[in-house]
Amino acid sequence: MTDRSGPTARRATASKAARPPQPRSTFARVARGALIALAGLLVLGVVGAAVLWVGTPIPDPNKDFTTANTHLLYRDGKTELGVLSVQNREQIPYAQMPQTAKDAIVAGENPTFWTDPGISIAGIARALTTLTSGADAQGGSTITQQYVKILYLTQERTLTRKLREMVIALKLGQEVSKEQILEGYLNTVYYGRGAYGIQAAAKAYFDKDAAKLTLPESVVLMALVNGPGKMDPALGEKQAQNLLERYQYILNKMVESGKITDAQRAPIYYQLPAFPAVKKDPRFGGTDGYLMKVVIDELKSAGFDEASINGGGLTVTTTFDKTDQDAAVAAAQAKVKEAAASSSQPAAQLHASVVAIDNASGGVLAMYGGNNDYVTSSRNWATTARPTGSTFKTWALVAALRQGVPLDKELKGYTFTAADGQSVSGETSGMVTLRQATTDSINSAYVDLVTQLTDGPANVIKAATDAGAPQGPGWDATIRLPMGTAEVSPVDNASAYSTLANDGVRRPWHVVAKVTDRSGAVLYAAPTAANQVIQADIAKAATDCLKEVATSGTGRVVGDLGWPVAGKTGTRYDGVKTTSSWFVGYTKQITTAVNYVAGDTGQAPLDPYSNGFYGAGYPARTWLAFMQVAMKGLPQQPLGGSTYTPSQTPTQTVPPTTATPTPTRTTATVAPTTTVAPPPPTTTTTTTTTTTTSTSAPAPTRTSTSTTTRPATTTTSATPAKVTTP
Repeated sequence: MTDRSGPTARRATASKAARPPQPRSTFARVARGALIALAGLLVLGVVGAAVLWVGTPIPDPNKDFTTANTHLLYRDGKTELGVLSVQNREQIPYAQMPQTAKDAIVAGENPTFWTDPGISIAGIARALTTLTSGADAQGGSTITQQYVKILYLTQERTLTRKLREMVIALKLGQEVSKEQILEGYLNTVYYGRGAYGIQAAAKAYFDKDAAKLTLPESVVLMALVNGPGKMDPALGEKQAQNLLERYQYILNKMVESGKITDAQRAPIYYQLPAFPAVKKDPRFGGTDGYLMKVVIDELKSAGFDEASINGGGLTVTTTFDKTDQDAAVAAAQAKVKEAAASSSQPAAQLHASVVAIDNASGGVLAMYGGNNDYVTSSRNWATTARPTGSTFKTWALVAALRQGVPLDKELKGYTFTAADGQSVSGETSGMVTLRQATTDSINSAYVDLVTQLTDGPANVIKAATDAGAPQGPGWDATIRLPMGTAEVSPVDNASAYSTLANDGVRRPWHVVAKVTDRSGAVLYAAPTAANQVIQADIAKAATDCLKEVATSGTGRVVGDLGWPVAGKTGTRYDGVKTTSSWFVGYTKQITTAVNYVAGDTGQAPLDPYSNGFYGAGYPARTWLAFMQVAMKGLPQQPLGGSTYTPSQTPTQTVPPTTATPTPTRTTATVAPTTTVAPPPPTTTTTTTTTTTTSTSAPAPTRTSTSTTTRPATTTTSATPAKVTTP
């Protein structure tokens, strides 16, 4: 036998080792590496899948599913404002569910339901792509996956949750019949209007048991599953159109699958079935219902869907202060009762709205909407735009200061024919300064002012919108804008004036401070951005001028508060009747707007309730009654104090910058700039040519202190002679 370990062998080995390595093709190396990696991944994938399968049992149903009520809290985070989601659930057996509903949900949501393993590979791929890319969620989950997510899992959007959903769905498909899965799904899914399950939905939308649903009614309910908040026809024409499109889609799918015929589809295709009148939710009863509705609207604007709001087990801390809210309701209701009693007019037809805003944050501290029960009347006058009267003069004042107009600028205080060819009434027999015109709310002087400004009407509008007042009806760019045809809601008017209180820094109003889930994790916190939209010295100069309204002008009754106050009265008189009356005023800490309207549409005359219904009367006195409570315990802080010197050179609006003023109260952070308000009623305005006069009562004596206790106050009314729009 040859010894291969001898010298010959060693030499051969050495010679072989000495050869240079032979080049290998790049493709071959890459291919070999790829095969090894793929093999490794397959092994790991199989092992990982096995571990995931074994380690993911079908859990017990989510206990929070049936108890996931959403709680609304006042700003203290403890006191409950209301509960949004006392869930309306009613289980029924599979046999009592109409076949039309079963066919419709399968056709619309998951055509392969009866044959698939419980998951959709294409849908999972889309979901995984969505989750890893951060894009918006896409559809594609099977009915089984949706059922698993509702009953067993949380609503979080993570890769881990999606993988668990897939595994549980596969296991459920092996252990539970398709009929049981469909029964469970139809009994748990959310249909809108607080209804969970087909039985509750049938009663909520059609006031009948599910077993009695017609074909079109069944299709409607199954269409709603795809997004009830976007398709409830009671919410508006857009939602009704969305529902119709989804309804038609499902009908087409049912024809394709052979569940209905063309002949069955044809007569019901182009029109939704009739819906009974929506029943008001008794949980929204009383004045708190208006607050709850505003909160819901803001949550939707922040991206929360209806299912999360009504069944997500959320805790929503609002900006509302319980003491301030009670004070707003009490002050408004007391003054309405007083006006009705003194005039023998119906109190139910007089609506006083009160909105208070924390200047440091933009959070709404109190909101009274002018009605006593949301269930009886859902109109919230605090979010409904009404003619602003002379409160709009403030934006002409800001526009003038921006263009370098001094406060001692002389203007026509007397009746004259304006540039538009129409007479405008004055309150004096001669010239008046801009300061006096503001203090006494002289219409003719302000029309004269806007006439003299460069692009006067446009710049008045710009000043108002910069401050935060959204444009609406009556905002025609005319020289008569200061007379108050422009419509603004009380909450938006308060928010705009709050910008002046903040020395030109705008903080849009909001009612939601933060939202947490069942575990306490913060899902949403109101944004904190703030913009310097009006030059600080100009805002302070405007405030200095408006302070005189509260000390010696049309709003002098509020001088009894005992804190430095700036503000403006406003009364909209259309030549026939007074239709809107205001006082908007602010301290350094709080801005409050009070508005009175009358009648179901807010256009009835206010005059029968008072011998001349002016902003200086009930609105100012209501403001005072509320602020005496709201300001209790808060320190006195200076207002205004401008060193502004007019240059007669137009001043451009300063660019937005982030600003953070000193906070004055423990408060929530700032919310998105979303105003939610019912459509305002149509208002017809007519320019008056009546010559009027104004008298000024002496300013009441008040003692200003720096203590933090509530000052002694006396609520008295100084009623001036008739002014068209004070």
